[in-house]
Amino acid sequence: MENKYCNLQDLPMTLRVEELMPILGVGRNTAYELIRSGQIRSIRIGRQIRIPRDALLEFLQK
Repeated sequence: MENKYCNLQDLPMTLRVEELMPILGVGRNTAYELIRSGQIRSIRIGRQIRIPRDALLEFLQK
């Protein structure tokens, strides 16, 4: 999957795991592990996991 976002302003308010993967350059298992371990804050909406843009930026600043 390719990264379709050119800059931070292009990112939506929340990301799906599938959108997070190419941004970080990681696979599905690693993305879910980052979320499960709390390294990347996430929100669960029903069965869906969403990552707020701010949570991604916090993770990248660490």
